Amino acid sequence: MNKTAVITGSSRGIGAAIAIKLANKGYNIVINYNNSRSDAMGVLEKVRKTGVMAIALKGDVSNYEESKYVVEKALEEFNHIDVLVNNAGVSMRKLFTDMTPDECSRILAINLGSVFNFSRLVLPNMIKNHNGKIINISSIWGITGAALESVYSASKAAVIGFTKALAKEVGPSGINVNCIAPGVIDTDMNKNLSGEDIKKLIDNTPLERLGTAEDIANTVAFLCSEEAGFITGQVISPNGGFII
Repeated sequence: MNKTAVITGSSRGIGAAIAIKLANKGYNIVINYNNSRSDAMGVLEKVRKTGVMAIALKGDVSNYEESKYVVEKALEEFNHIDVLVNNAGVSMRKLFTDMTPDECSRILAINLGSVFNFSRLVLPNMIKNHNGKIINISSIWGITGAALESVYSASKAAVIGFTKALAKEVGPSGINVNCIAPGVIDTDMNKNLSGEDIKKLIDNTPLERLGTAEDIANTVAFLCSEEAGFITGQVISPNGGFII
């Protein structure tokens, strides 16, 4: 029987790459999206071509009831959730003093609130089965902080703290909880950076390139595997040596 993976924010970018990677590993896939339906349908088509079962579900991950709908539909379809990847996230490059309270609240609700929502909702099934993997996507800025991204950095740092605490709490139930803190990845989230900014980032990366969505998907696949069975509460940062 195939295992089932739920990936939030998986209509494009890192989330889409994770969905396709895990499908190729034989997981049934639950794609989550909010506004990007056409992109989600494209990922769904690619996933189904691997031969696994897959569904795409609309839901605002910052809203508990909509998150509950996604998890309930996933369980209705597949009966069990073996992997949760909390990937959904938004960023905003802006002086902190120029940010509005609503902008701050939105970033925290999506980047941190969604991790609370989905983890809370999948855990009863995982605990019942004494099995599960929760992988939270943070950021190097959650480790070091970034100018013009104070609230984003705060939200991603909180994800790291949550990961470590939850790993201690649910480890006795056979559940691994880990965190991935990507470096600068070539996705839409960084399309607003100038060519000069990108060059500086590459120059400061020992491997002399940006990361790819597939780099992160490969790390997720490892953490889902039996080879990573003794790893929990850890922060793995695929960043090309940007921070060491």
